[in-house]
Amino acid sequence: MTSQITIRPTTSRDLPQVDALLRESYPKLLKADYPPSVLVTALPLIARANPALLRSGSYYMAEDGDDRVLAAGGWSHSGPQGGVGPRDLGHVRHVVTHPSATRRGLAGAILERCFSEARAAGITWMMAQSTRTAVPFYRAMGFEERAEIEVMLRPGIGFPAVEMARGL
Repeated sequence: MTSQITIRPTTSRDLPQVDALLRESYPKLLKADYPPSVLVTALPLIARANPALLRSGSYYMAEDGDDRVLAAGGWSHSGPQGGVGPRDLGHVRHVVTHPSATRRGLAGAILERCFSEARAAGITWMMAQSTRTAVPFYRAMGFEERAEIEVMLRPGIGFPAVEMARGL
């Protein structure tokens, strides 16, 4: 029996569930594409929910009928890492799917909602700082690779990623 999936905006009350989703997902999903030396320093920093993002109204989570969080993700009207970007630029934020729920279309459904809302807000193109693991997913969602980048998580701690973009 398939349970009903609900996608809804997050609130500050969802912080523990999104934190748990990130903690459970990233170590398993990123393991094949990153050496342990990168993950040991990056995971404690990236596998944590951003409270302001959860309150933004543009971050979503997919839950099943048992209130299990299976995926999350969102967008912001800014450049990557909160930078100032052009008025028509949106940035995909912290998309994640639980390892037991991959390839079910959940992250794609969340991104489609993000695209629709971003278009309504006047956004004409979206950027994503993709993990190496998620590049095929973003390609399937219409993004194109622009460059390999290093996201600075803290001074001296960088995380290899791929900058990707797509028009809306």
